[in-house]
Amino acid sequence: MTLWFVFALMTVAAIFAVLWPLGRTSRAQDQGSEVAVYKDQLAEIERDLAAGLILAPEAEAARVEVSRRLLAAAASEPATAPKSNLKWRRAAAVLALAGLPLIAAGVYMPLGSPRLQDFPLAQRERGGGMAQSLENLVVQVEQHLEKNPTDGRGWHVLAPVLERLGRFDDAVRAYRNSLTYNGESAERRSDLGEAISAAAGGVVTAEAKAEFERAHALNADDPKANYFLGLAAEQDGRKDDAANIWRALLAKAPADAPWRALVQSSLARVGGGTLPALSDETIAASKDMAEGDRNAMVRGMVDRLATRLKQNGDDVEGWLRLVRAYLVMGERDKAMGASADARQAVASNAERLRQLNEGLKTLGIGG
Repeated sequence: MTLWFVFALMTVAAIFAVLWPLGRTSRAQDQGSEVAVYKDQLAEIERDLAAGLILAPEAEAARVEVSRRLLAAAASEPATAPKSNLKWRRAAAVLALAGLPLIAAGVYMPLGSPRLQDFPLAQRERGGGMAQSLENLVVQVEQHLEKNPTDGRGWHVLAPVLERLGRFDDAVRAYRNSLTYNGESAERRSDLGEAISAAAGGVVTAEAKAEFERAHALNADDPKANYFLGLAAEQDGRKDDAANIWRALLAKAPADAPWRALVQSSLARVGGGTLPALSDETIAASKDMAEGDRNAMVRGMVDRLATRLKQNGDDVEGWLRLVRAYLVMGERDKAMGASADARQAVASNAERLRQLNEGLKTLGIGG
């Protein structure tokens, strides 16, 4: 009985602490539930970013959009709540203080039991995946855009998220609206073409190609437009044209361009990388050499690259060059061994491992 008496006192104290403000003169309240929802969404974006469910650019774009809506909601909500009659609030507090414990006891007695087992933690967490929070955020943005269809910033933020979620047809519509309300740009045209290609299962259709050509006309150095125009040439059977497009793209690419390895592997796929481990200057110098001397030079370069990677294995692009070199030389066993060594070397860095696996997949080495 002592334990139950302590529990009762704790319940009364908790209720008293909650209801005590009802007996006092009302003060300014916090802003309403809409502001709280947006604050929760900002926290969810940070958790999704930390868990790797969304990329940093997508997180930043979503953060800007939700923050804008948060400011709008905060500005539109009243600063204070309406005052209520003090006498009635005090009566309600007293009634709740006396009645709630009786109601709780009446409900617990037929239904509750202190011997019931705890709900397993795994089952409690199963339905609350963080990916669901991103989908909920998308729903919020879509509802906003239904009411404000000319919000170009909203369409710009929503489109890449829809594409990431695999909703390619919706992404195409969002990119088109972004173009309509934000204006022409090479980047927007390329993004639209990419979404159209994704909706077609990776095929650069005539419609997608037309978007990439428009992007190229706006900016001849746009990397995405040039890459997909090369891919379109490859899919049409024009491998030489594809190789020329990709060589030109690589010649202008920064050394640290994140898409450089993808273009290099694509170039090797169409036969444009016969000396994959060599620089452009070395390739030019080797053209006047005898075949045997050139092969020996290539072998020496590949061996030195392999030795360097064993000492410093953080170079994802270097590993892809080494694997591609072995494939070009017909040494698939060494290529498989190098890919296994590469995965082991970058296993502690999730982003490098992802880049490596994507590059190996384009070279035909998966798993």
